Amino acid sequence: MVNIKYANAYIEVLEILKYIPVEDYNKIPKNKIELFKTNANNRYIFKYNISKTLDEQNVSKITKGIIAILFRDYWATESQREKIISKQNYDRMEIEKEKQEKYKSNGIFKEKQINENSINIENTSIIEYKEALFLKILNKIKRILGR
Repeated sequence: MVNIKYANAYIEVLEILKYIPVEDYNKIPKNKIELFKTNANNRYIFKYNISKTLDEQNVSKITKGIIAILFRDYWATESQREKIISKQNYDRMEIEKEKQEKYKSNGIFKEKQINENSINIENTSIIEYKEALFLKILNKIKRILGR
């Protein structure tokens, strides 16, 4: 079962797609349209007003995201697509930097790393191998009998 938020977003997307040009609608793969129809919440009612923008209407963030992905993948020119992808990559990198700064300042991971390094230094000392007394005697007997 699809999350209710996504099911409602699919209805909103399908309603918005009714108002785009036919040639743009035909650029969307049929299986994607079927996915929206199959997983849509048919009890949810949404009316799109063409005189208002998406921001002015009560459209969910999920719907805006789906429309943005449809634009990027099917309607954008090559230069628009490159700009969108580079902006998305930049945003992802910024989020990663924020995460690193957030957890770096915490100090938990730094302390753990220091402890691991000190353990490795202590455990890397050279171990001298000593032959057991029984093995020494056994090896001497083998050498004597072997000659």
